[in-house]
Amino acid sequence: METAKATGTYAPTPMFQDTYQKMQRRNLYHFFILILGLPVHLVVFFIYLHRKKNDPYQKLLHDMKQGLVKEGLKATYLKRAEEELQRKNMFFNQQASPSSIKAKAERLAQERLNETAEERTLKQLTLKDERKITYKETFGSLLQNPTFLVLSALPGLPMYLLLLLYSNHFVKYIFERLVMSLFVIVGVAFLVFTILYLSPFNPAANILGETATKDQIAAFNAIHGLDQPYLVQLWNTIKGIATFDLGSSFTGNEEVASSIGRKFPITLTLAIISLIMAIVIAIPIGIVSATKPRSFFDYTFMFVALIGLSIPNFWQGLIFILNFSIKWKWFPATYTPGNWLSIVMPAVVLGTALTASIARMMRSSTLEVINEDYILTAKAKGLNKRQVLWKHAVSNAMIPVITVIGLLFGGMLGGAAVTEKVFNISGIGSYIVDKQFIPDIPAIMGGVVYIAITISLVNLLIDILYAFFDPRIRSKMKQY
Repeated sequence: METAKATGTYAPTPMFQDTYQKMQRRNLYHFFILILGLPVHLVVFFIYLHRKKNDPYQKLLHDMKQGLVKEGLKATYLKRAEEELQRKNMFFNQQASPSSIKAKAERLAQERLNETAEERTLKQLTLKDERKITYKETFGSLLQNPTFLVLSALPGLPMYLLLLLYSNHFVKYIFERLVMSLFVIVGVAFLVFTILYLSPFNPAANILGETATKDQIAAFNAIHGLDQPYLVQLWNTIKGIATFDLGSSFTGNEEVASSIGRKFPITLTLAIISLIMAIVIAIPIGIVSATKPRSFFDYTFMFVALIGLSIPNFWQGLIFILNFSIKWKWFPATYTPGNWLSIVMPAVVLGTALTASIARMMRSSTLEVINEDYILTAKAKGLNKRQVLWKHAVSNAMIPVITVIGLLFGGMLGGAAVTEKVFNISGIGSYIVDKQFIPDIPAIMGGVVYIAITISLVNLLIDILYAFFDPRIRSKMKQY
């Protein structure tokens, strides 16, 4: 283990040194390092003060300043500063007393002298293989000391976990996006609650009916906390979301968390099946259309995709029920838990527009990629068409398609209410629609926020897929 001359400090290991230096450049991480390791930093601060007494930098700096003054460098800086100030006043036609010019020139000359002395002092320390003792250097050196690490492991455990997390660029990438998702969820909760709070609907009057007295309405508001100030209600709502305790709905006195727990998996299953169907069908169609542009297959596939984008969900669902359920009796008309045939038609209806969108995006993205210079280079190297297409073209063309998939999947979760109503599915979409006209604030907040959580997790998966398909993103992850 190397030690620096005259300082007695340890050279930090590359991992901790690089990690700590990178975190110093980002103020937010630096702040968390200080907060999470506050007991450790208090000890390090006293060690730093002790080492500071023997710091060769201060003595060298003092001697360097005196030497520069004896050389006449300060007098030179002072003369230059006075001339610059006089020229500036003449140019701007300003009047200044000789004493004020001299005082300002003295300050500027002293600043330049300090900068020159510090620069030359640091060069001398480098030549002597010594370092200026700073808090950063002291902390970095102690991170190399096994005894210090063992003694500070328990009080500094959160800080060391953060250092280890930051040292792995991929884990840090995921962690930062989870934190951003947390802010998004809180923002969604704040926005939705504020809109419901300001809405003209009166939950008590809507539920109790027109014959309800003022005392009954006041009692209802007191039971559900609607008589409390806005900030109190908002805090209780966010706290309930964080603790998964959303309370009881205004209607039926049912637990909101348990209701969402029963209804949300149905919507999520429907959306995932529709998404898988769309990906399996749309991506091959998009690739075939792009490799054979302006052909019969291309025109046919894109025409069908345009029809799929144009058909309303409710109309397509009714047509499916009339034909496949009532006329031909192939599938059940309504959803029945445990009967996988009953989810086929809702999944197809919900995934039709998604399939069309992905197919069109895959076609346009592939067409753009196959005309790039690196594709021509790959062909010139002698690779066959299949290798060029799948190894070079498709992987790059998938990047915008992944973006579209992420955006449309979020829309599927929020927009599944129409399909659920048509096929009598008791999912989260229809649940929110039923509750919004009261408005049943706990039920709506629970449904919307947990949809937002799911969409945030999907976006996190999309970001990870970006890094998998695009090497440029992987390189940026390593740099920041």
